[in-house]
Amino acid sequence: MKKLLIVFLLLAGGICTAQEGVKVKGNTLTTKQTAPVWPGCEGTAAEKKNCFNKKLVEHMKANYKFPKDASGNYIRGKAVVSFNINEEGKVEVLSVEGPKKELNAEAKRIILAIPPMEPGMLAGKPTAVKYKVPFTF
Repeated sequence: MKKLLIVFLLLAGGICTAQEGVKVKGNTLTTKQTAPVWPGCEGTAAEKKNCFNKKLVEHMKANYKFPKDASGNYIRGKAVVSFNINEEGKVEVLSVEGPKKELNAEAKRIILAIPPMEPGMLAGKPTAVKYKVPFTF
C-alpha cells in the first residue's frame, strides 16, 4: 500500500508541475524560448518567425523616410536601434546609436510604429525578446 501511495504522489506531483516549453532529461533542464508573433502570422514556430521577419521588413519599407536638414538637403548616414518586444507585446526602445540625431530620431520613430503583438515566451511564460536593427539612410 505504501508503494502505491508513493507512486501516486510522484505521478501527481509530476503532472501538477509540468510546464510548456520545459524539458527535463536526467540532470539537465532545458527551456525553450519562442519569438514574438506579428499580428496575422500563423503556423508553426518556424513559419511564425519567418513571417515576423517578413512583416518587419515590410513595416520598415512602408515607414521609411529620408530625413532632411534645416536647408532641405537629405541627411545620409547610419543608425542602429536596440529594442525589446516586452511581456505585453509592445515595443520598448533601449538605445539608438548613430552619429546624427536626426537619423537616430527617424530610426526610433520607425521602430516605435511597430504594432503590438503576441509576446515571446520562455518556459510557457511571456518574456521580453531583444532585437537590434541597423538603418542606412
